[in-house]
Amino acid sequence: MTVPSSRLPLSRQQSKDPTQSDPKNQSKSTTVEKKMLSVKTSGTAAAISCSHFLSPRSFSPTALILRHFKPHSSHRSIKMSAEQIVEHVVLFKAKPDADPSKLNAMINNLNSLTSLNQVVHLSSGPLIRDRSSSFSFTHILHSRYKSKSDLADYSAHPSHVSVVKQYVLPMVDDIMAIDWVPTDFSGPSGVPPGSAMRVTFLKLKENLGENEKSQVLSAVGGIIEKFPGIQQLTVGENFSPGRAKGFSIASIAVFKGVENLEALESQTELANEQKEKVKDFLDGVVVVDYAVLPTQSASL
Repeated sequence: MTVPSSRLPLSRQQSKDPTQSDPKNQSKSTTVEKKMLSVKTSGTAAAISCSHFLSPRSFSPTALILRHFKPHSSHRSIKMSAEQIVEHVVLFKAKPDADPSKLNAMINNLNSLTSLNQVVHLSSGPLIRDRSSSFSFTHILHSRYKSKSDLADYSAHPSHVSVVKQYVLPMVDDIMAIDWVPTDFSGPSGVPPGSAMRVTFLKLKENLGENEKSQVLSAVGGIIEKFPGIQQLTVGENFSPGRAKGFSIASIAVFKGVENLEALESQTELANEQKEKVKDFLDGVVVVDYAVLPTQSASL
């Protein structure tokens, strides 16, 4: 769709106009563009400590960063079965010298894509926190679709391609994207404004068998029984490996609000218990927290 992990890299220094950049920067922009627009592009694997898997840490939401962006999310009350919902998550690493106003424009234009017919739900904004040791992502786009073909049509839609080229690529240094069909999906297809989300990506060790993979999927899916604050949990295997940096299992835990997500801090023992079940199977973990902004019309 890394900069201290607890805040966005929103310095006041203006970012360079990509049309005036030197050949090296043009080459770098081309590389990122290929990552954004091609589901076949190969990702770069990165090992990350598995200690972040549902591991409570000091958590201090930064409400001030949210005022840089016009809040927006689509929220439709449709209910769907597992085979009718597709999750799409893109993580962005903003350039260190990115102009806050241009990041604002990036988010507003990404949120405007909710008007596309293929989109069931879409929300984009700054992360509360990236809890991963080897990445420093700053922003997220989360969207849902009725089918893989709808996701493919969304990706190829001229409006999406235009937003990516004009507003996203000039602002980001790195992206990561994962798509999956959740198992045992239930609840509304939209994530209500004001909710908080914990997004987790897992990278499995090489040569693991189906039995070990099933154990990981079972452990991740079982967290909803351990943590009653989770209102909705989706878990599944990535089907777009080109932009996933080697990560193959993903989950989204939805909480009523940020305060409910913060409540995980008091449940260290339960978190460690879940982590112990899967740590021997993992080569890396990405965990990010995101607050879905209140609904408001996005301005172009």
